[in-house]
Amino acid sequence: MRLLVLAFAAALGLAAPVEAAAPIQAAGVPSLAPVLKEVTPGVVNIGVRARQRGVDNPLLADPFFRRFFNLPGPPQRPRDIEATGSGVIVDATNGYILTNNHVIENAEAVEVTTKDKRRFPAHIVGRDPETDVAVLKIEARNLKAVPLGDSDQLEVGDFVLAIGNPFGLGQTVTSGIVSALGRSGLGIEGYEDFIQTDASINPGNSGGALVDLHGRLVGINTAILAPGGGNIGIGFAVPINMARAVMEQILRYGEVKRGRVGIAIQELTPDLANALGTQRTEGAVVASVEPRSPAARAGLEPGDVVVAVDGVPIRSMAQLRNKIGLTRLGETIHLTIERKGQTKTVATKVEEAREARRENARTPRPR
Repeated sequence: MRLLVLAFAAALGLAAPVEAAAPIQAAGVPSLAPVLKEVTPGVVNIGVRARQRGVDNPLLADPFFRRFFNLPGPPQRPRDIEATGSGVIVDATNGYILTNNHVIENAEAVEVTTKDKRRFPAHIVGRDPETDVAVLKIEARNLKAVPLGDSDQLEVGDFVLAIGNPFGLGQTVTSGIVSALGRSGLGIEGYEDFIQTDASINPGNSGGALVDLHGRLVGINTAILAPGGGNIGIGFAVPINMARAVMEQILRYGEVKRGRVGIAIQELTPDLANALGTQRTEGAVVASVEPRSPAARAGLEPGDVVVAVDGVPIRSMAQLRNKIGLTRLGETIHLTIERKGQTKTVATKVEEAREARRENARTPRPR
């Protein structure tokens, strides 16, 4: 039994020096309470009042029309609805809060309640449906922010804590591990690179904090896989590095401007790896390069396998797409590629995605 306790304590990192609060032993028993005392004041409840739209077509209000076309009962009328979610204070000085876009979507009024029961009206600074990230701002003093971690350093098996407001019960903490990284193709968002965890995430937890055992924010809780309508231990969080990139663009531009370098990419499959003569099992393959694009000027070629961006390993095509798409316009990124068995690093600038440029041309905006 003593060996089991010591092993658990070692897994919690009790003996390792850390920069932030870390789990400690109270009377010989491992406890997460010291970490939570530091973190939970930075997690808030979000109350939303929204207007649910009804059906405006007057024909649908005609009983004869509905009966003739075998349509269901009378159309719904617009009505006010109330919802709850969670958020994380990431800038105590300016009152900035990260949450999910779906928490505040269509909101007419947003109210933030802190752990010490103070209530503040919140202003929506900006939101990005593609990543399901939104930024709120409140005018308040004596706030406490949750320090940001580095989600690129997470590994499967790391212990994590989920903090939020499930079912409107009030602040609740659950624990688990990182079950998987780089989850995509779920159809939840446009840009997906989820952290999967078995820490319980329930309705109302959306927008809450996923933190490591040093009290650092590593993800924003977003969704669960619930075939039967309940929690089955498969939850997803937006990595904080992605959420931070979205927030920086929202604060700078008021929106997210997608970046591009001018390449089409595809997944590195075993068959493709065999055809390219690479032993790698993870990465993204350059399928084509646009002429006169930043990628062309950098010397990228079809068949190159991108294995890292700015030193961060690339596991999939989706991760590379996210990295490029959320990089600030005009910044230079360094792509590590493998070509014919040789590894090299090339630098290329990120420019605004062509679709965004066409949209901006159609809709002039003040500069």
